[in-house]
Amino acid sequence: MKIPYDKTKQYLVLLIKILVVSGAFYYIYNQLSKDDTLDLELLTSIISKPENSLSVILLLLLTFSNRFVEILKWRNLSSTIKPVTIAQSTKQVLSALTLGIFTPNGIGEYAGKALYFDKKDTPRVIFLNMVCNGIQVIYAIVFGLLGLSILNLFHPIVPNHYLYITYAVIAVVVTLLFFVRNFAIKGYSIQTIIKLINEIPKKKHHLNIGLAFLRYASFTHQYVILYYLFGVELPYFELLCAVSAIYLLASSLPNFQFLEFAVKGSIAMFIFSTLGVSQWIVALVATLIWLLNIVLPVSIGSIFVLTFRLKKD
Repeated sequence: MKIPYDKTKQYLVLLIKILVVSGAFYYIYNQLSKDDTLDLELLTSIISKPENSLSVILLLLLTFSNRFVEILKWRNLSSTIKPVTIAQSTKQVLSALTLGIFTPNGIGEYAGKALYFDKKDTPRVIFLNMVCNGIQVIYAIVFGLLGLSILNLFHPIVPNHYLYITYAVIAVVVTLLFFVRNFAIKGYSIQTIIKLINEIPKKKHHLNIGLAFLRYASFTHQYVILYYLFGVELPYFELLCAVSAIYLLASSLPNFQFLEFAVKGSIAMFIFSTLGVSQWIVALVATLIWLLNIVLPVSIGSIFVLTFRLKKD
């Protein structure tokens, strides 16, 4: 007796769901089991101190803000396709994050979000996701370069000529993009992209820009609070510049979500060693950021992946 096609499809989708979720938790367990910096007794003693209560509460609020702002960003842009509630946007963002954990720089997130829309809207979903993430990249580049340049004035982190080359390359790229707007690759040109961007209402662009700044501030200040909790005594502005530089350098390297804490941690060690910060503190902060910003939302996203149902053709 042949198994009906629909039944076979259901079993295949269920298998994929189980593999994705199992794989996500395997990588999380594997990374944590190899991490010797996560001292639970030390964490408990620091968190339980009454003088640290406000900082811990603020850290938790920023952790929530980091993802919730992203959910609001996606709801704002995806509503140009169809009305999306906060609950629906939450499912789409966290499911996509879970799927993206296996792909370089979270590329899988694009496909994850597209699953919640009609097939005909897939190109539009991918484009909107690029707009959603693109503004974060711009903030990372601008504030990261600014932070690294300021930090480099007082601490020789990188040779100055590297910074000059970076600024020159950016200037050349921007200039070329301006003059070759009609140059097309597979039918797509800069002019086409600009046209698609202009089709999005200005109010949505303004909201996206504002929310992206709020998310960037939430993320960077998670680092700032954690470093202060562990006794780092660097001035606030200097610490913020260092965090911005780390985020820029880590974002510019190809990596997987489940290895993000290792990539950011190694870059943080390179920068903070120049500032006299203990390496075990840097490693511990990197692990905690990974737990708060990746492990926690992926754990919730796994539930949405398991309960996801493909749309019937």
